[in-house]
Amino acid sequence: MFRTVFVAGAGAVLAAATLIPSAGAAPAAPAPAPPEKITIDVVQANGSGCRPGTASVAVSPDNTAFTVTYSEYLAQVGKGAAGTDFRKNCQLGLRVNVPQGYTYAVAQADYRGFASLEAGANAEHKASYYFQGMNQTVARTHGLRGPLQDNWQVSDTVPVEALVFHPCGAQRNLNINTELRVNAGTSDTVNTTSFLTVDSTDGSISTLYHFSWKTCPQR
Repeated sequence: MFRTVFVAGAGAVLAAATLIPSAGAAPAAPAPAPPEKITIDVVQANGSGCRPGTASVAVSPDNTAFTVTYSEYLAQVGKGAAGTDFRKNCQLGLRVNVPQGYTYAVAQADYRGFASLEAGANAEHKASYYFQGMNQTVARTHGLRGPLQDNWQVSDTVPVEALVFHPCGAQRNLNINTELRVNAGTSDTVNTTSFLTVDSTDGSISTLYHFSWKTCPQR
C-alpha cells in the first residue's frame, strides 16, 4: 500500500486508491545512484494540460530524483471558465537514459499545488505511472472539497517490496498520466470560480519523482 501524507487547510479531504504490483514480484535490492549523470527525454506529451512546449523534465544533480514542470495545467469551473476547463489531463512518455548495469523504479512522488474551491465545489487529482508494455501500474487519487483557499501537498511512497523496476536491458518509456478535475457541485458558478492546480507561486507546476536504484545481473 501507499503511505500518504496530506497538508492543507480546513475543508480538505484526501482519498487514496492504489494498485499493487502482481504477487511474486521480487523485493528490490537497494543500491546507490549511479555516479554517471543520467538524462531524461520527453518523447511524448499529449493532453489539454501539457500542450507541446509546456512540460519539461530536470534530473537532480545526485541522480536520486527528477522533476516534471508544467507551465499550463489548471482546471476550473464557474465564472470565466470554458465548458471543457473542468478537466485537464497530461500524458507524458519519458525516456530515462541510465548507465549500463543499472535499473530504476519510482519510489515516491511528491505533489503540491493550490486549490481555490467555493463552498459546494470539489476537486480531484489523479495520477498513474508505468513502464511501456507492462501492466504493473501504480495509481492514486487525491480529493479536496470546498470551501478551501490553500496550498496542498501530498507524498505517495511505494514500499520496497512493491517497487516495479524497469526491465534490465530493455528500452521502455516511463509513462506518467495525470488528471485534474473540478466539479461545481452546489457552488455558485455564475458569480464565482473554483480551480485546482499542481503549481508553485510563480505559476510553474512541479511534481517530484524519487528514484530507487538497483544493479542488473551481469551476463
